[in-house]
Amino acid sequence: MILACHNISKSFGNRIIVKSGSFHIEEREKAALVGVNGAGKSTILKMIMNEEPADEGDIILAKGKTIGYLAQHQDLIPHGTIYEELRSAKADIIEMEQRLRSIEHELKSLSGNALESRLDTYNRLQSEFEARNGYACESEITGVLKGLGFTEEEFSKKTDTLSGGQKTRVALGKLLLTNPDILLLDEPTNHLDLNSIAWLETFLSNYQGAVFIVSHDRFFLNRVVTKVVEIENGELRMYMGNYQAYSEKKQQIRDARLKEYLNQQREIRHQQAVIEKLRSFNREKSIRRAESREKMLEKMTPVEKPQDAPREMHFALEPSCVSGNDVLSVEGLSKQFGSQILFHDANFEIKRGEHVAVIGDNGTGKTTLLKILNQVQKADAGSFTLGAKVQIGYYDQEHHVLHDNKTIFDEISDDYPSLNNTQIRSTLAAFQFTGDEVFQEISTLSGGEKGRVSLAKLMLSEANFLILDEPTNHLDIMSKEILEEALNNYRGTVLYVSHDRYFINQTATRILELVNQTFVNYIGNYDYYLEKKDELTRAYASSPGHSVGNAGNTAGSPANTASASSSGTSALSWQEQKEQQAKDRKRKNDLKRTEEEISRLEERNAAIDHELTLEEVYSNSVKCQELSTERTANEERLEELYEMWETLAE
Repeated sequence: MILACHNISKSFGNRIIVKSGSFHIEEREKAALVGVNGAGKSTILKMIMNEEPADEGDIILAKGKTIGYLAQHQDLIPHGTIYEELRSAKADIIEMEQRLRSIEHELKSLSGNALESRLDTYNRLQSEFEARNGYACESEITGVLKGLGFTEEEFSKKTDTLSGGQKTRVALGKLLLTNPDILLLDEPTNHLDLNSIAWLETFLSNYQGAVFIVSHDRFFLNRVVTKVVEIENGELRMYMGNYQAYSEKKQQIRDARLKEYLNQQREIRHQQAVIEKLRSFNREKSIRRAESREKMLEKMTPVEKPQDAPREMHFALEPSCVSGNDVLSVEGLSKQFGSQILFHDANFEIKRGEHVAVIGDNGTGKTTLLKILNQVQKADAGSFTLGAKVQIGYYDQEHHVLHDNKTIFDEISDDYPSLNNTQIRSTLAAFQFTGDEVFQEISTLSGGEKGRVSLAKLMLSEANFLILDEPTNHLDIMSKEILEEALNNYRGTVLYVSHDRYFINQTATRILELVNQTFVNYIGNYDYYLEKKDELTRAYASSPGHSVGNAGNTAGSPANTASASSSGTSALSWQEQKEQQAKDRKRKNDLKRTEEEISRLEERNAAIDHELTLEEVYSNSVKCQELSTERTANEERLEELYEMWETLAE
C-alpha cells in the first residue's frame, strides 16, 4: 500500500465534504476518484497534498515514497520556454551530466591518487546516470512534448504567451517526467485532443508508479483505471474495476435495494389489507389474528428507499417545427489562416434526424467549421445551404453568445421577452440557478455555470438543428448523462464538435473526422470509427484536398467503395448493435419513468393519509369518499407499477 486515508472528515461550515471516509491505493495501482461537481474531489486531493487540513483522520504516504500533483490551475516558470519548463523536471540528471563533463575535463590534468579518487567519483556518477536513463533524457522530454500535442516549432514558445489549456499540458508533461511513486491528477484530459488523450492513456497504463485520477472522461477511465473511489453525500466507497464496472455495480446495488424496498412495501400493503379484513369481521378470533399481524409488522425492520443522486440539470430539447429532409449541404468549402490550410474543397450533407460528431486534432479547424455554418466567420471559398424550415440553435464553447455585462435573468429575458418572471425562474431552476443566483452577472460565472446558461438558452430556442461546440466541457459525469439523454430523445438534427469519446459513442449516428484538410465520413458511433478508421483513411484520405459526401450516397466515390467493402462483414452487426442500444435506452427510460410514477403515487397517498386526519376533511363525507376513491385507484396502479418495475429491472 502506497497511500491510505483512514476515517478522514472535512467540512466547510455546515457543508460536509467527507465524514469518516476511508480508502487506500496500492503500489502501481491506477485508481479514479469520481463524484458530481462540488462533491469534494479536488478538496480530497488537496488534503492528501497537505494544502488543505483534514478535520479528523489520518492520511498516510508510505515511507520514502514521492508524490506528484497536477492541479487544475498552473504556475509555471516566468519568461521560460516550453522546452525549458519540461527540462527543469530533469534538473538533477542534467546537473549530473554537467558534473560528468566537468570531471572528464579535469581528468586530463590529474595523476596518481588524485586521478584514482576522481575516477572513482566519475564511475559512481556514471553508473547512477545510466541507471536513471540519463542518456535518453532529451529524447524523453521530446517524446512527452510530442505526445501531448506540441510540435517542435512550439518547443521554443514562451510559457507566458500560452493559453490556460497549453499551460496545463506543459505542467502535465513536467509532472510525468519527474516520475514520482504516485501521481495525483486533477482533470488531466482537459484541453487534450483525441490523439493526446490516447497517448496519455498508454503512458499511464504502462506507468511503473501508482496513479490517482479525478476525471469526468468516462472513456479514459475505462481504459486506465482498475479501481474507482466514489464520493457521494460525504461518504467514500470503493469499487474494483474500471468506470463501466463501477457504474454497473452501483446500479446493481441500487436495483437490489430498490427491489427489497418495493417487495417490503408490497408485503406491508398486503398485511395491512389482511388486518383490515380481519378487523371487519369483528370477531374475537379474527381481531386477535389481526393484532398478531400488527405486532409482526411493528417488528419488521423498515428498508429505506434508495435515493438517486440529485440531478444537477433536468431539461428536454424540443424543436418548434420539423425541418425538411435535407438539413445542410456543404459544397467546396475552404478556409485557411495565413499559410495554414484548415480544410479545402469540403463537400458533405446532413439529413434530418442525424447526430453528426466532428472530431480531429486540436487546431485542424473543427470549431472554425461550426463558426462558418453559424455565420460567425466567413469561408474563403465554397458555400453551404440550409434546408427548408431549418432553425439553428448554437452552443459556443467560448460562450460568445452570452453578454458579460448582463445578469443571468436578463440574458434569458432579453432574448425571450414573451416569458414572464415565473417562467424564466422555472427555466433557470432546471439548470440549478435559484433565488438570488439568477441576478449574478455573466462575467462572474465559472465555465461550468456559463455552460448551463448557454444550455438553458439552447433549450428555449426550440431549434430543429443544433450546432454544438464542446458541449460537455465543464460538465460532471451526471450532467453529461443528462445531456446525452436529452440529445438521444431530441427529434431534430445535431452537428457537434467533441473530444469526449464516451459522449460521442452514446449520441453520434455519424462521425466526420477532419484529417489531412478533408472530412472523412464514418457511418456509426465512436466504436465503429475506431474499427474502421485505418481502412477508410487508407481508402480515401491519403492526400490533402480530397473531400467526401455521405458515404453510400456518392456513386463511385472512395467513401462508397470503402463502405461497400465493409458492409458485408460488419454493417449488419453494427445495425444490430444500434438496435440493441436503442432497446437498452428505452428500457432504462421506461424504468426511470416507472420509478418516478411510483414515487409520485406514494407521495400522493401519504398526502391523502395526512388530509384524512384533518377535521375539515374527515367531517366532510363527500371529500372523504373522493380521497378514499383516489387512494384505492392509486393502490391499484401501484400494484401494476411494482410488477412493471420488476420486469424492467430484470
